[in-house]
Parts: sequence; C-alpha cells; structure tokens
Amino acid sequence: MENAHLHGAPENRSRVPPVFILTGIPGLEARSIWVAALFCSLYLLAILGNSLILLVVVKDQTLRKPMHLFLSMLAGSELGISLSSLPTVLNVFLLDVREIGIDACLAQMFFIHSFSIMDSGVLWAMAFDRFVAIYNPLQYATILTNSRIVMIGLGVATRSIVLMIPLPALLRGLPFCRPNVLAHPYCLHSNLLRLPCADITVNSRCGLFVVLSTFGLDSLCIVLSYIMILKTVLGMASKEGRLKALNTCVSHICAVVVYYVPMIGVSMAHRFGKHASPHLHSLMANVYLLVPPVLNPIIYSIKTKEIRKALRKFFSQKSSL
Repeated sequence: MENAHLHGAPENRSRVPPVFILTGIPGLEARSIWVAALFCSLYLLAILGNSLILLVVVKDQTLRKPMHLFLSMLAGSELGISLSSLPTVLNVFLLDVREIGIDACLAQMFFIHSFSIMDSGVLWAMAFDRFVAIYNPLQYATILTNSRIVMIGLGVATRSIVLMIPLPALLRGLPFCRPNVLAHPYCLHSNLLRLPCADITVNSRCGLFVVLSTFGLDSLCIVLSYIMILKTVLGMASKEGRLKALNTCVSHICAVVVYYVPMIGVSMAHRFGKHASPHLHSLMANVYLLVPPVLNPIIYSIKTKEIRKALRKFFSQKSSL
C-alpha cells in the first residue's frame, strides 16, 4: 500500500488545479484602502503621462525628430507595462480578488516581460541616437531616417516577442504541486519559476538566455555608446560645446538609471534574497514596474525643451476650446 501511495503521489500532485494566489504588500492588509489609493494614483500618473507623451509626438509635426520618435516608443512600451499589470493590482488592492488561473497568469507574465524588453531595447536605441547626434551632427538626419527608425522599432518589438514566446510555453507544461502563492500582485517569470515540482533546468537556462541577450546586451551597448560619446565630447575644443552636448544626454541617462537600478534590484532580491523579508521582494518588484513609467514622462517633460513647448501648445489649444 505504501509503495502504491508513493507511486500515485506524483500523479495526484499533477492534478492540482493550476491556480495562483497573488499577494499584496505583507503587513499592510489593514491599510489596504490607503495602499490601493497610492497604487491607483501611481498607475494613473504613469498612464496619463505616457499617453500624453505619445499624443503630443503624434500630433506635433515639429517632434518628428529621431530623439522624439524613440521617446514615443519608450512611452508606448511603458504604457504597455502599466496596462499589463494594472488589472491584477486593482483586483488585489481594491476587490481583494487574489486568485488567477495559469493561462491568465502566463499571459500577463508574457506581456509584462515583453514590454520590459522593449523598454530596454528602446533605451539602447536612444543611446545610439545620442551618439550619432554628437559624433556626426551634420549627417544625423540622413543616418537616422524615419524608415530606419521604424525598422529599429519593429526589430525591438520582434525580438521581445520571439524571445518571450518559449518561456510561458515551457512553464505551461510543468506540474505545480506546491502552495502556488506568488510574491506580488502580478505574475513574473522569476517568481513563477520557484513553484513547479519538476526539473526547471531548461526553464532556468532559457530565462537566463533571454536576460543576457536582451538586458545584458542592451546595457553593454548603452555603456559602449556613452564611452564613445565621452570620447567625442572630450575631443571638442569648446567648453560650451562640450556642456551642450552632454546636456542633451541628461534625460536619457536619468531614464537608464531609473530603469536598470530597480531591475537589477529585483533580480538580486530573487536570486540572493531567499531569506530576506517579504517586504523587500514586494517593494523592489513594485518599484521595478511603477517607477520608470511614472518618472520618465516627468523627466523628459522637464529636461526636453521641445516636449515642454509641445505640451504647452497642446494644453493651450485644449483650454481655448
């Protein structure tokens, strides 16, 4: 009987319904109304800010420059991240609905990570844009034509989708027999990877390959771009020219820091902080998804003169109607 029970256990475990339990912020359940208000405010800021950037770039003919077109791509990918995570966050904090089926969870994971990879790719493209503008300003418009910018955007989107397709497919075939409690109010690959009761070597290696071939490669290209930018700037004779050239990079540098620091923090917390407080995991994951979409529209609105001018024009037209 004991042997029969042991042999039958894996089969029974594999029949456990693949439903996951989303988690809010541990210890703050009693203040759920205030937490919900905070999250709703941040999501509203992210969605409105990025939608506004997209709208003014599309409507204003003077913003059809490479830098602004790349900025609209960044706003689009960050809007996608916010809209992908918003439904389950509202369910957890407003409605206290914490269950999510495996298919919905994997779909959300796919979209969150795909848009995150697009974010990374666009940040690299923006670094290349700054390098071309500073290294060869006279040929800037002929090198980065609209057709080439469209091709770069399509390449970034295609890479994100193609690389992400295997991850949910591999997870879907695994048995989940442990308590399926997620550490966040949304589904992330690193969190889901801890739950299957089967060998996850292939999944783990595939996930590592995706990280290295996207975030790793993009960050390396960004660093190399700025090394070349610094080399070019230091070769300029005029101090005013050097300051002016570096000033055009400030917004992008802020966007890179705002994006990569939380992402590295989440990765470190998941890989090396297994015994850390649940608050740390929850805080880092929420910062990773919310801070870049909230701050980047603000950074570019403050630091980019053309965006400020277009926003003033947009609001003045609205107020005159």
